[in-house]
Amino acid sequence: QVQLVESGGGLVQPGGSLRLSCAASGSILSISPMAWYRQAAGKERVLVARFTSSGNTVYADSVKGRFTISRDNAKSTVYLQMNSLKPEDTAVYYCNAAVPIPAYWGQGTQVTVSS
Repeated sequence: QVQLVESGGGLVQPGGSLRLSCAASGSILSISPMAWYRQAAGKERVLVARFTSSGNTVYADSVKGRFTISRDNAKSTVYLQMNSLKPEDTAVYYCNAAVPIPAYWGQGTQVTVSS
């Protein structure tokens, strides 16, 4: 059974940085490209960054040049490095497969960007 646990969120000032982690149990990292999503209050969950099946990375236009997705297969962990954070990045961040599997949504980690 796959379990995804997100961590690393918090309160940060505009322009600051955070690194989110997604620890995966089970074999999902070896069978599916992974992705990060976010859901702001009152809005739908949207894709932020993902791996393709060939290992390339794809980013939402709103985070290009600021966010970086990476992974450590040995640790079964996917990361999201977030730099130059803006108030509009405030959201709950989730990881899941690049084609999300409903049963795998975790609790997410809250990121708040505010002065």
